Amino acid sequence: MSNKERSKRNDRAGKQPAESKNNRTAPRDTNRSDDYRSTNLRDSPMMAHLQDALERGEDIGPFGRLTFVMVARHFLSEDELVTLLEKQPETDGKDARALVMQVQARGYNPPKRERILQWMERQDFPICPNPEDPLGCNVYRELQFPDGIYENINDYWEEKTEQQEE
Repeated sequence: MSNKERSKRNDRAGKQPAESKNNRTAPRDTNRSDDYRSTNLRDSPMMAHLQDALERGEDIGPFGRLTFVMVARHFLSEDELVTLLEKQPETDGKDARALVMQVQARGYNPPKRERILQWMERQDFPICPNPEDPLGCNVYRELQFPDGIYENINDYWEEKTEQQEE
């Protein structure tokens, strides 16, 4: 979603826009939905953990990069994502943009907590900073995604239910 589209959505929802390009200085209260999910990517401890590691140039592993792009593409511009991913060891702008484009083209939904924990077992970098917390690393609980994400998930489960009934 572009910044312009995000701004329109926030205007319709009565939310204040983020004060900085990467939402770092946005007041938390103005970025919360009625159910306390946030439109500020950094309000998710896991996403702040991943973004901080990316900014430091720390290798977050292939599943960390995938998780970050699957979630952050709904909050950051494509250029912001590429700039962060370029800081990964052995990753250039072409590789970073290819990952972003792949996730967008395939329409990947953000991963569930269970999937993140499975992926984390397959690499060294801890995607989830506190895996013992049963409420942690659940981006659907922490962040407010565009309505289309929730519609995709509902469609998936409806199709799966119909298949089981046949």
